[in-house]
This record gives sequence, C-alpha cells and structure tokens, in this order.
Amino acid sequence: MATALGVIVEALGGQLIGDAALSIERPAPLATAGPRDVAFVAQARYAAQIASTQAGALIVPPALQAQAAARGACIVTDDPYLYFARLTQWWRARHDPLPPARIHPAAVVDPTAVIGEGVDIAPFAVIEAGARIGNGARIGAHSVVAQGATVGEGSRLYPRVTLGAACHVGARCILHSGVVIGADGFGFAPHQGQWTKIEQLGAVRIGNDVEIGANTCVDRGALDDTVIEDGVKLDNLIQIGHNVRVGAHTAMAGCVGVAGSADIGAHCTIGGGAVVLGHLKLADGVHVSAASVVTRSILQPGHYTGMFPIDDNASWEKNAASLKQLNRLRERLKAVEQALAQAQPKPDDA
Repeated sequence: MATALGVIVEALGGQLIGDAALSIERPAPLATAGPRDVAFVAQARYAAQIASTQAGALIVPPALQAQAAARGACIVTDDPYLYFARLTQWWRARHDPLPPARIHPAAVVDPTAVIGEGVDIAPFAVIEAGARIGNGARIGAHSVVAQGATVGEGSRLYPRVTLGAACHVGARCILHSGVVIGADGFGFAPHQGQWTKIEQLGAVRIGNDVEIGANTCVDRGALDDTVIEDGVKLDNLIQIGHNVRVGAHTAMAGCVGVAGSADIGAHCTIGGGAVVLGHLKLADGVHVSAASVVTRSILQPGHYTGMFPIDDNASWEKNAASLKQLNRLRERLKAVEQALAQAQPKPDDA
C-alpha cells in the first residue's frame, strides 16, 4: 500500500521539499531504491550517491539539502538516520499491523496466572502458576513463561522463548526466537576430581525497552540476580553469565560472551565476538572493538581494542613465535640499559 510523501512528513515531522503527493511504496536502501521508494543519506561522505540514486525521495541533513532538492523531493531533518528508524517503525505499524489479541485455545494458561488486558497468547504457549503478563503483551507460539515470572506491559516474546521461574521482563521489551532467560549459571565446586553443582538461587531482572536477539542466553544469578538495565540491546547468540550487570542503553553485537559477575556500565558498546572475563568492571561509555578479549577492568571511558591482527599463516606463526620471546628480550634490553648507565662517566670523573 503506497503512501503519499506528505503523509509521512505529517506523521514524523521534518521539512518537505518537493511534491507532497509523491507516492511512496517502501523505505529502501540508497543503492537499490527505485522511483517510488524513500531512502536516506546520513553523512556528507555519501553525497556523491545523491546524483546516482534512483530513489523517488531522500531524507537528508541540512548540509545536503541543496544537492537533494536539485534532483527531486526530499525531507530535511537534523538526524536522517534517526528519522529513517522512526519511519520504519511507523511504516510497519501502518502497513503490517499485528492481528487482534486473543488467547488461543491451544495455549496452556495456569488458572493462578494473572493475564492483563489485550494480551495475545499464541498456540502451544505455556503460562505457568503465578506468572503475570502485563497489558498488551504478546507471547509467541511454544514460548514458556515459567512459575512466578513476569512479562511487562507491551512486551513481545517471539515463538520459542523461555522465561525462567521468577524472572522479570520489563515493559516494551522484545525477545526474539530461541532466547532463554534464567537458565542456571555455570556454577560448580571442584572436589576430588569431580564437580559439585552450586544451585543457582537468584533470578534475572530485565528493565524496560530491552531487545534481545535470537538464541541469546541470560543466566540466572547464583544468589543475587543477573541484571539487564533499561534500554539495553543484545544481538543474536550472546551469552550473559550469572550475576552480570549490564548498564542502561549498552549495546552488544552478535556472539559476545560476558562471564559471570562482570559489571558493565551504561552506554557501552561491545563489538561482535568480543569476550569480557568474569568479575571485571567496565566504566560507563567504554567501547570495545570486535573480537577483543577484555582481561582487565576498564575504569575510564573510551575505545579499547585487544586483538592480534589477521595475517597469512606463515607470517602469523613467525610473529607469534616472536611474541613468546618478548619477556626474554625485555630482560636483555634492561641489562644493556643498566650496563650503559654504569659505563657513563660521572661528573667528577671529567
């Protein structure tokens, strides 16, 4: 269903230049957009693509207004990327609305569970005793909300999500398929060559407006709770260990691993495949590059990288062998420096 460009501006704001009646069929990438699509140009370094794109309308910052207007319709806004994000939300709500809420006859809902107004529970979902589902929440097919767990208002659990006993998900959260919240943390006591399980008696507390990608796992705490604060965004296939705290509005890309009891601050970013070792602390505003291994606490904000650059295998092996000798070379260098210092003539020898 096409939408007039003017209708988009009425809904989302921005300065419209050009034909308000222009029919828009979809938001699209700049490189592949067609004459009835809308795309965005966020930064001046992409200005050269303004002339080559086939997009019917562009979303641009004020610095690119003249170039965009010279080729056709455009929406001018201070932050085109943010505008485009809001456009995608508005577009989905308008063109792909959710079906009416209902509790499917094939769902299993314990009579002691508390179900809010407008809740949608899909086929074969299970809501166990004492669970609480907030108004407008949606529970996908085959998902499980275990005993005493809570799902906040307007949150959505996609199919096959597991929310463990006594765990809490706040309002307006999104948990994608395969997410497991509240599995046991990895806790075992060694004894005579064997491992004795430490029962995990804590839970998981997830704040509001959190999104968790497919097949990500957040373990329950051993004694206290694992905590994910408001606005956190976790990508697919992330492991959050027991008793971890993740501060508000921190984002992690796919395959990150955070070991138990790590304390990660607010507004951090952790690149894909990075690892944070247990019991470490990251201050607010720490940004970790992809594939880094964080082996010490980072107490000052900034961008940190800890990786060995990729190389052809033969060169990598030579460099790795050299690295193993660094301590010996360091000691030899110190000895040479001390010998040189002792050989220097003293002022009274001159």
